[in-house]
Amino acid sequence: MTPTDTAPGDGQTLEELWRAPGDDVAVVPGTSDHEPGNVRVSFVVVDAEGRPVTLPTAHVWLARGLNRAPFLESTAKLERIGVPGGYEADATHIYVAHLQIRKPGTYWLLAEPEGGRPVQALGNVVVQQGSAVPSIGDPAPPSETPTLSSVGGDASKVTTRTPPDESLLQYSVADSLRAKIPFVVTFATPKFCSSRTCGPAVDVVEEVARRFGGDNVRFIHVEVYEDLDPAKGYNRWMQEWGLRTEPWTFVVGRNGRIAERFEGVVSVHELEEAVDAVAGR
Repeated sequence: MTPTDTAPGDGQTLEELWRAPGDDVAVVPGTSDHEPGNVRVSFVVVDAEGRPVTLPTAHVWLARGLNRAPFLESTAKLERIGVPGGYEADATHIYVAHLQIRKPGTYWLLAEPEGGRPVQALGNVVVQQGSAVPSIGDPAPPSETPTLSSVGGDASKVTTRTPPDESLLQYSVADSLRAKIPFVVTFATPKFCSSRTCGPAVDVVEEVARRFGGDNVRFIHVEVYEDLDPAKGYNRWMQEWGLRTEPWTFVVGRNGRIAERFEGVVSVHELEEAVDAVAGR
C-alpha cells in the first residue's frame, strides 16, 4: 500500500481502531531519532502472551492524536534481523515502515499485522525539527576510529564480539574518507547491547561485507563505550557523530557524504540495497 494523506473512509479515531477485537498491546520501538521527510520507523509487535508476531506485513495508521482520525496509512514489511548462526536476539524479526511525515511533532502510530490472529499495537513516533546525528547528505565526521593495527593487533581492545570481527577492524573512518572509498560504519557493542533487537547489528554488517567481497567498499565496526566499559560512558567517536543511542549504521559514498543511515537494527536486505547504491555494481 502506498502511503497517503487521506483519512480512512470510516472516520474512526485511532483509539477506536486500537480497541477493535484482538490483543491491544504497545509497539516495541526500534527507532527514536526521527526528522521530517521519509521517516524510517522500525518496531516489534508482541502479542498479549508475550510472543513476537512475525506475519509478513502490518497495516500502519498514523494520527496526530489518539482521539483523531488517521491522516496516513502505509504498510510495514517484516525484516529478518541477524544471520543464521549469529547473535541470538530475543526478537528475530522487526517491522519497518517508511512514512512521509512533513512536520515535527508527536504522532500516534497503530500497527496491525495482517493475516493472523488480530493484534493491534499502539505507540508514538516523535519527529524532531533536527538531529545531532548526521543526516542523509551531510558530510561524515572524519573520525580517527581504532583499527587492529592501531592497537597492535589485539582485537580485545577494539571489539566485544566473540569471535572477534577482525574483517571489520581493518580501516578507520578518517582513512576511508581520505581514500575516497565508499564505506559502511556501524557503531555497536555486541556484548553490552541493551535492547531485545540490537545485538545482531555487527553480524549483519559482516554478512553484507562478505557478499560484497571483491567490491571497492569498506566495512567498519566501532565500539560505543570508552575502553569497552559501559561504566565509562560513550567514547569520543560516538560523541563526534552525535550519537546518544546504539546501534547506528551509516553508508557513506565516495564523496564523503551520508548516503543512508539506519538507527537500531538493520536487516541484511536493507543494508545490501543501500550499499549497492554507493558501490555501483
